[in-house]
Amino acid sequence: MSDYAWLVYALLDAVFAALATIFAKMGLSKVDPVIATGLRSVVMMVFTVSTMLLVREKSLIYSLTSREVLFILLSGIAGALSWLLYFVALQQGKAVNVAIVDRSSVLFIMVLSALLLGEEITLKKAVAALLVVAALILISI
Repeated sequence: MSDYAWLVYALLDAVFAALATIFAKMGLSKVDPVIATGLRSVVMMVFTVSTMLLVREKSLIYSLTSREVLFILLSGIAGALSWLLYFVALQQGKAVNVAIVDRSSVLFIMVLSALLLGEEITLKKAVAALLVVAALILISI
């Protein structure tokens, strides 16, 4: 099971991401998307920090290097921009259309992970990427 633990976590992530989208769409009808994103961020921060303090050793926080902190901060900024733009798009578009375009991030991840992390783009991954593009087009029209 440990070889596939990542898959269980990723599937649970997908389920909760779907619920987050549906709940956000339900709550965005008359709410400014920036305010909604800010409130969502506060809830997520309180929940995540509480989990961190309850479940993890506090000494792990002090073991972070400045490089790790830098990339975590950059990830946080990129994530915040992603959420803000996602909520604006979600308020204006259909949940399915916005979500499928949002999930196209897998295409950007594939390219960026090859360029920045040296991960390989195999023929199988390239074909899968083309299928994702086809799905984006079919669902969005």
